[in-house]
Amino acid sequence: MPVSGSHHQDESDSAGHGHGHGHGHERRSGVLGWLGSVVRPHSHDSADSVDSALEASKDGIRAVKISLVGLGVTAIVQALLVVFTGSVALLADTIHNFSDALTAVPLWIAFVLSRRPASRRYTYGYGRAEDLAGVFIVAMIALSAVVAGYESVRRLLDPQPLGHLWVLVGAGLVGFAGNELVAVYRIRVGRRIGSAALMADGLHARTDGFTSLAVVLGAVGVMAGFPLADPLVGLAITVAILFVLKGAATDIYRRLMDAVDPGLVDVAETALRSTPGVDDVDELRLRWTGHRIRAETSVVVDPALSLVEAHAIANDAHHRLLHQVPKLDAVTVHVSPSDADGQDHHAGLAHHHTVDESRPSHPADH
Repeated sequence: MPVSGSHHQDESDSAGHGHGHGHGHERRSGVLGWLGSVVRPHSHDSADSVDSALEASKDGIRAVKISLVGLGVTAIVQALLVVFTGSVALLADTIHNFSDALTAVPLWIAFVLSRRPASRRYTYGYGRAEDLAGVFIVAMIALSAVVAGYESVRRLLDPQPLGHLWVLVGAGLVGFAGNELVAVYRIRVGRRIGSAALMADGLHARTDGFTSLAVVLGAVGVMAGFPLADPLVGLAITVAILFVLKGAATDIYRRLMDAVDPGLVDVAETALRSTPGVDDVDELRLRWTGHRIRAETSVVVDPALSLVEAHAIANDAHHRLLHQVPKLDAVTVHVSPSDADGQDHHAGLAHHHTVDESRPSHPADH
């Protein structure tokens, strides 16, 4: 007896993680931990509670528009300065900034699509468009790494004199300021609405800001009499982009494979088992659809209960999940009678199941 739920507006807001779940991972402290957070965001699938899915998509669209303009202006200013300076490091950084600005376009489309209602063809709605946008983001990061690396090697083999070095320094500082402003905004909105793609893109912009500072180092090196500093810094930027690529590709792969934070599964299972009338949890599955979570579960109840009583237990379990699991948007609860009476109530389906898929293995597969 499945009980389905659609959109739910969270009623509580917590600073940090007010749901008491574990992460199953630890962060390094100090410099290494800081560097790790730069090249790959330490994302929490269970971020702060948010408004409804519709409002979250609206906020995402607004963030994408503003960040698109911000990064676009930054990249255009840098592109004009490339003409005056001839810096390959600045060119590499500018190319990356342009590609970063373009990643806002598929995210914009994805947020717009996610607001459309489900149809008879797309019965789960269009939330997966956000994951497809993530694939495009990964492809753009890879392309920028290839172009930046190629130009750096070419200038390393065939060095060209640089001019207007102080202009180059100013351009690098402009790139840092523009990217950091966009990064702060994207991360803040992404955390609030629960969008992993938007948060990752924010950290991507922050990494671009630090690579812009690397352009400044290249110019200073040339001023100090080391002409190869510029292409070498360009290669360093390429390596930084590759690290970002690895982290982004891993995150998008996990989303496409329906991976979730095992801590969320623990929170959901605890909520179900604490529901009065639930004897056991047979099955529990969570998955992200864009920036919202869907849950499917099968709970075991007393076979002597009436249909109405079992339905009330399912509704209670449903309600507890909506309040305990952040970003949860829809729940399907299936109620099964226990086998305490000696009957196998699923015997008629046994020949359709060749493997036991009732619940994830423990410890959770990362």
